[in-house]
Amino acid sequence: MQKLGTLLILALISIALSGQSNLLLRHPAINHDGSQIAFSFQGDIWTVASSGGKATRLTIHEAYEGTPMYSPDGKKIAFSGARYGNNDVFVMPSEGGSPKRLTYHSAADNVAGWASNSQIVFSTTREFSQIGRHPEIYGINASGGTESRLLDIEAIDPNYSPDGRFIALVRGSSNPVYREDYKGSANREIWIYDTKNKKYHKLPLFNTNDILPRWGNNRTLYFLSAEAGTYNLYRINLNENGQAQGGPEKLTTFKDEAIRHFSISSDGSTIVFEKDMNLYLLKAGKGAGTKINVQISADDRFDPEELKTLNTGGSELAISPNGKLMAYSIRGEVFIKEADKEKNRSVNVSDHPNRDMNPTWLSDTSLVFCSDRADGNFEFYMLRSADRGEPNPFKSLKHELIRLTQTKEDESSPVVSSDGKKIAYGRGRGDLIVADVASDGKLSNEKVLVDGWAGANGVAWSPDNKWLAYSMTDLYFNNEVFIHAADNSQPAVNVTMHPRTDSQPFWSADGSKLGFISARNNRNADVWFVWLKKEDWEKVGQDWQEKDSPAEGAGATGGTRANAKAEPKPIQIDFADIHERVVQVTSFAGDEGNVTISKDGQTFFYTGNSSTARGRDMYSIKWDGKDLKEITRGGSNPFGLQMDREGKYIYYTRQGGFSRIDAKSGTSEGLPYAAKMKVDYPAERLQIFEEAWRTIRDGFYDPQMHGYDWTALGQKYRERCVNASTNNDFRDMFNYLLGEINASHMALTAPDRAETQQEATGMLGAELMPTSAGMRVSHVIPESPAAKTGSQLREGDVIIAVNGETFTETSNFYESLNGQVNEKVLLNVRGSDGQNREVIIRPAASLAQNLYDEWVDNRKKLVDEWSKGRLGYIHIRGMDMPSFEETEREFTAAGYGKDGLVIDVRFNGGGSTADYLMTVLNYKQHAYTVPRGASEDLEKDKNKFRDYYPTGERLVFSAWMKPSVALCNEGSYSNAEIFSHAYKTLGIGKLVGQTTNGSVISTGGRGLIDGSFVRLPFRGWFTKATDKNQELGPAVPDIIVDNSLDYTAKGTDEQLKAAVEALLKDLK
Repeated sequence: MQKLGTLLILALISIALSGQSNLLLRHPAINHDGSQIAFSFQGDIWTVASSGGKATRLTIHEAYEGTPMYSPDGKKIAFSGARYGNNDVFVMPSEGGSPKRLTYHSAADNVAGWASNSQIVFSTTREFSQIGRHPEIYGINASGGTESRLLDIEAIDPNYSPDGRFIALVRGSSNPVYREDYKGSANREIWIYDTKNKKYHKLPLFNTNDILPRWGNNRTLYFLSAEAGTYNLYRINLNENGQAQGGPEKLTTFKDEAIRHFSISSDGSTIVFEKDMNLYLLKAGKGAGTKINVQISADDRFDPEELKTLNTGGSELAISPNGKLMAYSIRGEVFIKEADKEKNRSVNVSDHPNRDMNPTWLSDTSLVFCSDRADGNFEFYMLRSADRGEPNPFKSLKHELIRLTQTKEDESSPVVSSDGKKIAYGRGRGDLIVADVASDGKLSNEKVLVDGWAGANGVAWSPDNKWLAYSMTDLYFNNEVFIHAADNSQPAVNVTMHPRTDSQPFWSADGSKLGFISARNNRNADVWFVWLKKEDWEKVGQDWQEKDSPAEGAGATGGTRANAKAEPKPIQIDFADIHERVVQVTSFAGDEGNVTISKDGQTFFYTGNSSTARGRDMYSIKWDGKDLKEITRGGSNPFGLQMDREGKYIYYTRQGGFSRIDAKSGTSEGLPYAAKMKVDYPAERLQIFEEAWRTIRDGFYDPQMHGYDWTALGQKYRERCVNASTNNDFRDMFNYLLGEINASHMALTAPDRAETQQEATGMLGAELMPTSAGMRVSHVIPESPAAKTGSQLREGDVIIAVNGETFTETSNFYESLNGQVNEKVLLNVRGSDGQNREVIIRPAASLAQNLYDEWVDNRKKLVDEWSKGRLGYIHIRGMDMPSFEETEREFTAAGYGKDGLVIDVRFNGGGSTADYLMTVLNYKQHAYTVPRGASEDLEKDKNKFRDYYPTGERLVFSAWMKPSVALCNEGSYSNAEIFSHAYKTLGIGKLVGQTTNGSVISTGGRGLIDGSFVRLPFRGWFTKATDKNQELGPAVPDIIVDNSLDYTAKGTDEQLKAAVEALLKDLK
C-alpha cells in the first residue's frame, strides 16, 4: 500500500480507537476557584469541569474564537473572535448565552485578561504605536462603551495583579515564541509597571523567552520560560514595590514537550495548562500535572469532505501536440479539457487526495505528471486511456495510471521533446536529467546533464530536439542562460555572459534565435535574443528586408506522437563568441517577461507594464524592435505565454483562468473550465504536513538542521498537526515544529475556510479618549485626514456626534466609523473653547504611513536640536527599492549643508538593498575636480576642493563622503543586520544602539495544495571579518544604549542622542 495513504489510514484508525484522546484543545483558562475550564476547540469556546467530563459548547460561529479569559469572579468569559474579519473583543456569561461584541475597530483586538470584574484588557494597534512591532494596551468596560489606551508604552500580554497595583507585561521584538532556543536581543522579557509610582522595571529572569505572566496572588507571578530549552512553568515572588524577591522557581521539568499556554485561578490554588495534545491540571504549584479527560460529542464545524466545482485558480497549462486538448492543474489535481471556447467540461485524470502537478503531454493521447501519492516524494506517472476503442483520454471513461520513476528524491518539471522521444526533468535539488521515453512511458538511457546544488530553470528543447536551453545560477547568484547538448556529448555553453540576471530561454521554431529575458540594462528585465548562427548576426538590415518570408502553414502537423511524421531540420549553432551576438529587442520602463516567439522567428510575444491601466498586458514586437503592438489591454495580467505547435495560437493564464489569442489576427477568446473534484480535507491536511516537512528537510540552508533531529520532530508534530480542529491550529502546531530548529524567516501560513464579514474602520487621524461628553482628541497625527485644512481637528476637541448619531458612554464610537473609509463623514465637535462646529472629514483606510512619518520627523527635530543644526538624519524603513530610492534622495535632502549624517536602521525589517547603501557610504574618493569659474588660481586654491568629486554625474549611486554614524536595535532584522555588520566591519563609522536581532538568512518558500505557504531559509550569511554565521551572531554596536520603554511618550530617544554625541565627538 502507498506510504502516504497508509499514514492517513493509520491516523484515521488512531482517531477511531482512541476517541477523545486525539483532540487538540487550545488556550485553556480556569475560573476563580479552579472548578471550571474554558478552552477553544473547532474555533469555538467550550467549558468543562476541571475534573474532566463532557464539555459544553458556548459559542457557535464559523469564525475562529480563542483565548478565553474568566473574569476574577468567574461570572463572565471574555474572548477574541474574528466574526467581522479581524479579532474583536467579546464577552458572555460563563454559563453560556449570546456573546456581546465590545470592540468595533478593524485593528486586531486580542484579549489579554481582566483588570477587574468590570474592565477587560486587550492588545491592539491604533494611533499610538508609530514604528515598533509591539501592540498598544487598551481597556474596555465589560458592559460596553468605547475602549481607551491604558499605558504610554507598547507591550504584549498585560496582566493586572489582583489588587491592581502592578501590571506584568512582556517586551520583545521580531522573535516568535515558537523559537524556544532563541537567545538574543529580541528575547521576550517580563516587565513590571507600578501603577502607584508610575515606574517600570524589568524582572531579572532568563536570557531566553519569558512569556505569559500570570498572577497567583498580589505578589506572586507565574510565567513560562524556555530557559532549559523547553517552555516550563516558573514562579517568582515580588516585594511590596514589585521587585523580585529571590530567584525564579521552576515548577515543571518537561524536557521534550513544551507548555504552550496556561492559566491560574484567581485564588491561586489551581493551574491548567496546554501541552502535547492535552490539557493538564496542576494543584499546589508543582509537578507534572494530571491529564484532564475531556469528552466532546459534537459535529465538525466544517464538512470533512466537500464537492467543489472550480472555474478559477488553474495553473500549469499544457497544450497537446495536436492542439485539441488542454491539461492543467488546480488544487493538487490534474484535469484535461478540449481546447474549445464553447466547452468547459473537464475530466479529473489524477483524482487523488495527494498533490498532482506539472502536467506535460507525451503524445496526443498520453500525459505525464508528478505526484507524491507514494513513497513520500514526487515521482512521474503517465496517464492514458484504458479503453482500446477510445484512445482519447478526454473522451474515455477508463483510464490507467502507470508509474514511471521510483527514486529516493523528487522528480519534477518534466519537459518532453517535440518528437515525443525524450524527456528532460529535474531530480532532487540540482540535477538535470535527460532520458529516452517510449510510447508506454518507459524511461531508458538516462543521462545526468547537470549535477550541482542549483537546479536548471526554464528548460526548453531546441526545435531539432538536439539541444536544451536553461538558466542556472552560480555561487555569486548570477543567473546565466546555457545551451547544452541533449546527449551530453559536450559541456554546456554560457550564451549570455553577463553579471546581471539572464533567464527564461525560448527557442524560435525556425532555429535562428534563442530568446531570453535579461536585466543587463538599468536593471530592467528586457527581451533579448542571441543569434545562433554567425551568418545571421553578420547580415545588415537590407539583407533581412530582401529575405523572402517563409511559406505560411509550413511545419509539421499533429500526430499520435508530436512531429512523428516529419523530422525537424537540424539547427546550426556557432558557439564561438556566441555571447557577443546578443540583440536587445525591448527597452521600456518596467520589466518584461514570459517571452515566446512566432513560428517564423520574426515576432516576439511578451508581457510588460500596461499602457492603459495598472497591471500588465501582452505585447508583440518584431525582432528588430519595430512594429510594437499592445495585444491585450486594461491590465489583464497575462502570464505563462506559450504557442501551440502550429504557431496559430498563443495560450496564457489570466487571473486563474485560461485564454488564447490568434497569433495572426490578435483576436482573443477565453477557454473556460469547470473542474469538479472532491476535497478530502483530513487527507489534504496530512499531505500538506508531509510536503511542508519535506520542503524544510530538503531545502533548509543548514543540512545539519542546526543540530536538531528533523525526522524525530516530524514524528512528534505529525499527529497534533493532522488532528488540529481548524486551519489556525494546524498553522500554530506547524510553526511550533519550525520553532524547534531555532531559525528565523520561517513560518507556515494557511487559509481560513471561514467566510466572515469584512469590516473596515474609517480612520480619522487622531488619537481619541472617551469622556462623558464624547470622544476627546488627545493627539492629531500630521498629514492625516484630521490634520487637513478643510477637516481639521484640534487637541482638546470633543466629538459629540457622527453623522447625526450622538455619542454615549455605553455606545462604541468606532461602530459609527465602520464602512466609512473614503466616505464623507459629518462630525459634531465641541472645541476646547466651548464652541460647537461641524467638521466634514473623509476617513482613511490606514494611518500607518502618517504615524511612521511623524516618528521620523520627530527624530529629525531631535537631531537638529541636539547637534545645533550640524547633523542630518535619515531613517531607512526597509531594505527595498522604494525605501532605497527615498534614502538616496535623503542623502542629499537631509545631508544638505550638514557636517555629517545619522543613519538609522532601527525597526527595519530587512530586504535586499544593503549593498546599494554600502555603495553610497563606502565610496573611496580617488580624485577631485575644479570647474571653470570656481577658482581664479587652480594651484593656489586646489586644496579647497579636495572633498569634491562629480558623484552625481559619474557614479551609479551618488556617494556620501562625509562622516556618518549608524543606529541599530533589536528590531533591526535580516538585511538591516547585514547592513549593520558591514557598516561596522568596514569601518565606515560607529554603530550605536542595541544588538541586532540575530536573524539573517536568505529565504524563499513553497506554495502548498490549498494555498498555504511555507517559508524556506535556503542561504546562510557569514561575516567575512569574523567568519561567524549572522543567524547566530548578531551585529553588536560599538556603543550600546537602551531606550526607555516610554521614550515615545516622553518625546526623547536615548539611543539617538548617544549617536549624535558620538558623531559630534568624531567631528571635533
